[in-house]
Amino acid sequence: MKERSIRTLWLSLLMVCFFVAGIFSISMNVKAADTDSSAPEIPGLTFESEMQNDFAECFHIYYYNDDYTLIDVPDSGQFLLVPEGKTAPDGLDSDIVVLQKPLDNIYLAATSAMSLFSSLDALDNIKFSSLQESGWYVEAAKQAMEDGSIVFAGKYSEPDYELLVNSGCNLAIESTMILHTPKVQEMIEQMGIPVFTDRSSYENHPLGRTEWIKVYAEMVDKRDEAKAFFDEQAKVILDLKDFKNTEKTVAFFYISSDGSVVVRKPTDYVPKMIEIAGGRYVPTQVDSEEETKRSSVPMTMEEFYTQAIDADYLVYNGTIDDPINSVDELLQKSELFADFKAVKEGNVWCAGKYLYQATDIVGNMITDLHLMLTGGDESQMTFMTKID
Repeated sequence: MKERSIRTLWLSLLMVCFFVAGIFSISMNVKAADTDSSAPEIPGLTFESEMQNDFAECFHIYYYNDDYTLIDVPDSGQFLLVPEGKTAPDGLDSDIVVLQKPLDNIYLAATSAMSLFSSLDALDNIKFSSLQESGWYVEAAKQAMEDGSIVFAGKYSEPDYELLVNSGCNLAIESTMILHTPKVQEMIEQMGIPVFTDRSSYENHPLGRTEWIKVYAEMVDKRDEAKAFFDEQAKVILDLKDFKNTEKTVAFFYISSDGSVVVRKPTDYVPKMIEIAGGRYVPTQVDSEEETKRSSVPMTMEEFYTQAIDADYLVYNGTIDDPINSVDELLQKSELFADFKAVKEGNVWCAGKYLYQATDIVGNMITDLHLMLTGGDESQMTFMTKID
């Protein structure tokens, strides 16, 4: 009897041990899950948090101890922002590009980013431009070039290497156009100037482009200002969230020099703007191979005719081609436009040159489209002009 009691006691103790071990294992798994992150491990640094993007999908921002920040741009690279007075940690992965603060002598060749720096009141950090003064539609940039605080340092494909080196350029911000001239990027990097490639044009949501203001805010230590500005632009979406879609169709395009019609792929941010504003984008059928490679897709006039002839609105994209000032100018590009419903009903519009550079206020373009679709006050539009 005594032996049976001892055996029972041992079994009970074993069950308790297994139970405690199970609880401990679960606890450890939960703890591991809580701390799990896609943040890269950096020797000597401790990951603290990740910025949660609202709309952007083409960048990630990770925060580490001692104010170190890592910007991850898939397909472009990872960039470690090192605080002023500190150094990059030993053993850093060679693929991670070090951006040593202060970044106050920037060569800006990604023109869509200028408005974001301007909205952050950070144009003092930009010292070199890939555009001449006449090429800017951002007034603050034009003024800065006029007074000499920003100077022309050659276009992205032919930068003035000597000027950049002798003037202490400490960062080149390029658009994806630099991918077409890889030797230029290689030359800039060989001179000790890090290259950061902006991929905001690949964002599928219009406010995803604007959210890149948070990337540049990290570079110039203006995080709070970026959040406040972005939240104001995001309010446009909130104001329209309960709006019933008009179901009116809108074609957004321009005619290239070879006569083809260049449209945006259906998953691009422009069709998304049209949808948010209360419309439906056409054409919806584009070459699938081309669609995966670029945001703008060329198609023949015959293909465009078939899909857009009954569109309620035609919006000519004057950001790439020269804007049109009359329907006659549109007909000069192709007489087939005379058959289009929008031409017959007087619903031809043009988006001005400033649109592509106005990354900071894409919400205003959504408002313009909404006013167009609902017969609103044209005088309240920022980018759009009605064409007669």
